Amino acid sequence: MSSDRRKEHKDDAESQLDGPSDGGSAGDPDGDLYQAEGSLSPGTTSDQPQQRPTGGSDKSSIDTGLINSTAKQPLSSGNNVFWWLRERCLGRGVVVDPFRENFRIMTSLYSSMNPADSVNLSTRTHGAVFNLEYSPDGSVLAVACEQTEVLLFDPISSRHIKTLVEAHEDCVNNIRFLDNRLFATCSDDTTIALWDLRKLNSKVCTLHGHTSWVKNIEYDTNTRLLVTSGFDGNVITWDTNRFTEDGCPHKKFFHTRYLMRMRLTPDCSKMLISTSSGYLLILHDLDLTQSLEVGSYRILRARRTTASPGGSPRNSLEVVTPEIPGERDRGNCITSLQLHPKGLATLIRCSSNTDDQEWTCVYEFQEGAPVRAVSPRCSLKLTHYIEEANVGRGYIKELCFSPDGRLICSPYGYGIRLMAFDDQCSELVDCLPKESSCLKEIRSIYSHSDVVLTTKFSPTHCQLASGCLSGRVSLYQPKF
Repeated sequence: MSSDRRKEHKDDAESQLDGPSDGGSAGDPDGDLYQAEGSLSPGTTSDQPQQRPTGGSDKSSIDTGLINSTAKQPLSSGNNVFWWLRERCLGRGVVVDPFRENFRIMTSLYSSMNPADSVNLSTRTHGAVFNLEYSPDGSVLAVACEQTEVLLFDPISSRHIKTLVEAHEDCVNNIRFLDNRLFATCSDDTTIALWDLRKLNSKVCTLHGHTSWVKNIEYDTNTRLLVTSGFDGNVITWDTNRFTEDGCPHKKFFHTRYLMRMRLTPDCSKMLISTSSGYLLILHDLDLTQSLEVGSYRILRARRTTASPGGSPRNSLEVVTPEIPGERDRGNCITSLQLHPKGLATLIRCSSNTDDQEWTCVYEFQEGAPVRAVSPRCSLKLTHYIEEANVGRGYIKELCFSPDGRLICSPYGYGIRLMAFDDQCSELVDCLPKESSCLKEIRSIYSHSDVVLTTKFSPTHCQLASGCLSGRVSLYQPKF
């Protein structure tokens, strides 16, 4: 069975809402999408009692006055929340933007998450679920599977749309939407594929350039450069402005050993790279049109920069050894890496080299000059952490931020765990502790019969998806 963290690499490196949904499903502009053999079964309820954060998280605290005044329509007490969600999804009202501070409403919704539907196919040929990705408009949920397949679902109706049976020749690791129609997939077969939702019978093109497993994909919307990374240690940029059926121009942007994951900040001003040796590499003032190749950690350490009156050069490199609670004197492997949707912090999941402990940690980005001029710049400060269940050793568990950045969802054994920075699910900037503190558990939900490997929030709906080792995809939504 394939996994992101196989033995060979380690040795070498060291849903639908309860309110109306218009019966919607993903669009089928050219008739290429079709309904297949999907079947739905109710999700398993949580083994733990429902937990609600304090400070107005009860249903009665929802600001219906705000909703009524915004919508200018009367709401029934039973449907007001779900009517508001539907209006928000349709782009109506002043509460469309998920970043708006509707704390009481969103806290109530998030803390009321429960299993909604589980997507089960009549066959289990797709294997484990390694990655989940929503389209930017939330109309399609794409699933990256172990056995060469990509599954597409309508997350509102939980309807299976299409299976890309031979999307790749090996396990599919990551999916990234470039817009509401075009998306990219990457695989252990060393290739990246571009797909168009309007014509899924064939790939738009296949990209060749990596020499080992390709593990994740990022996209710079400003330059329209696709950025990929793999276990060959390479970060490669692809110019999608000039792609053809034969591929598109590409170049090696960066190389380092022990590479695990690569991410771009939302404004594409920084690139973060996690490694199996416990380092985080940060490229500041990012310019993807230039190349920066470094061959060893000795050279990387020599390039650590200090703040200067003239500012840092483009693509200045910083090497950080993140502080890990309980791991100060032990090595660790940073397996999962995510960024706050507003670029305020980075989120990592790491395990000890002996695989006996697992941690989730949040680090705030520190800007400005260091306290001492002779000290190297250190951009990350540990603010929150929590120890994980450490179930399913050897597999990478992909965690995620909610669209507003106030919640974290982490795979937790055979379920998921929702966590916040404080009991009120406040913004990170409003509750920064003087000393690092434990994340607050909002809710744990157990709806799988196998180890959960990946989670993802919908960008537009109050919905969450998770996928597990046995291939099951579960959807979660508020239930009162």
